[in-house]
Amino acid sequence: MSLEISSHHHLDISHIKSSCATCSLRELCLPVGLNEHEIQVLGDVVSHKRKVQRGGYLYRTGSKFQSLFAIRRGFLKTCILEQDGRQQVTGFHMTGELLGLDAISTELHTCDAVALEDSEVCEIPFAKLEEISRIIPSLMRHFHKIMSREIVQDHGVMLLLGSMKAEERLATFLLNLSRRFLIRGYSESNFYLRMTREEIGSYLGLKLETVSRAFSKLQDENIITVDNKHIKINDIARLKMKMGNSTCVP
Repeated sequence: MSLEISSHHHLDISHIKSSCATCSLRELCLPVGLNEHEIQVLGDVVSHKRKVQRGGYLYRTGSKFQSLFAIRRGFLKTCILEQDGRQQVTGFHMTGELLGLDAISTELHTCDAVALEDSEVCEIPFAKLEEISRIIPSLMRHFHKIMSREIVQDHGVMLLLGSMKAEERLATFLLNLSRRFLIRGYSESNFYLRMTREEIGSYLGLKLETVSRAFSKLQDENIITVDNKHIKINDIARLKMKMGNSTCVP
């Protein structure tokens, strides 16, 4: 199937650039200096939007891999089901991040992707990426960079958490969220947690009671203020000190 744009199909270039401003896919079009036709081609590939209601599945473990997904708005978690029936959370994903990278090698999804709030994603059919790379070769190189960075970030988080105590793990988790919110133009010190403490515990490898105690300790020290799911970081420098010997947040 050709990716040529029909004469009646017109895309608002300014709208595309605006909608991509907070998206991880922005590097596919904004800095590369594409011409109008190339932006139309790109827009045609990623223009399929898909809404996922809270609690709904974007994809399930074992389903056939066909597309990658860029989160336009919302928050999702990825998780796997353990043999004993427990759910293991493997990641949290916010606006502007990519989902589906786990399935590229096996062509089957290795986890479930579940919306933590009403969300919307851009669907990028993977087969079309090969075709669009022939039309705009520089896009594939930039796309590979984006995929690599997402994978490295996930691995970096897990490597740091492996040798940390509970309070250090929670501090790393909050700082990681803070940095990701800041990159997308949101407040780094005031944000809402879309996930439950139980889900945080699953991701960090901690029991629910341990997570609650770690939150309480950070609040008692006035490093953070917790109001239900609202988090206010009062002292980012002291929160970073809680990470122990770790010097960076993935």
